[in-house]
Amino acid sequence: MALQIPHEGRHFLTMSDFPNFFLQAPTAQNALDLFKGEWSTRLPDATGLVASTGPVRACEDYRVHWFEKHIPGGYAGKRVLELGPLEAGHSYMLQHAGAAKVVAIEAAARAYLKCLVMKETFALDRVEFRLGDFIPYLKSSTETFDVALASGVVYHQKNPVELLSLLAGRARHLFIWTHYYDAQFMAARQDIGRYFEPQPLPNEVAGFAHHLYRKRYAEALEWKGFCGGGDIDTSWLTKADLLGALQNFGFEIVETWDERKDGQPTNPNGPSILIAARAR
Repeated sequence: MALQIPHEGRHFLTMSDFPNFFLQAPTAQNALDLFKGEWSTRLPDATGLVASTGPVRACEDYRVHWFEKHIPGGYAGKRVLELGPLEAGHSYMLQHAGAAKVVAIEAAARAYLKCLVMKETFALDRVEFRLGDFIPYLKSSTETFDVALASGVVYHQKNPVELLSLLAGRARHLFIWTHYYDAQFMAARQDIGRYFEPQPLPNEVAGFAHHLYRKRYAEALEWKGFCGGGDIDTSWLTKADLLGALQNFGFEIVETWDERKDGQPTNPNGPSILIAARAR
């Protein structure tokens, strides 16, 4: 017989009415369902498990494969720093590619908990998830790595060039995937451009002068699965400032891939670029 709890003296609630309790036999799907409706990542079909049914296949991401081609020997045996693992899709790929150790730093509490669900579900025993902000970590830690991945985090920084400066000397190989600011595109696409401040802000980090294009998160903040930065707005860089900053702080640009088709960005959220760089 189910436990019944009086409610306002009129009717009873059973324990099964509470989503925080799982009364069926334990399964991996139960753990994923803790965050039902919040996942962005679609799991590989072969797993038989469902997180999101959307198009984001972070566990099979072409960007992670693209970057691996620029690392001698690939990820196998490498120590990897992953900034902003979100839901551990790339962590999953790094483990399966043979990384010796992955340190994945996530500041968003709910995203961190989803990473722990993924770690348990897929036995990611060579991935260490750490809850916290990677900016103070990079300022205080002396850990170094073979590879650093910064996929989807640069454009969520209030001061993105500070992040790039802090990555100098921390890894031999650096991979970045990020959006960047393109004035012509923003003027033509007001559905995206309207979230940006009309004038850029001049900024300087360690002698490198550049401009910040402030963007408001607006209604995106209302979603429980929000995967942006920790403030109400963020700053984008132009492609020229992005590449210039990397070179200024000691990185050699190995290859870039500006994601466009017929001159137009292929990402629905704006211009985006993949960058493979290595320390000089």
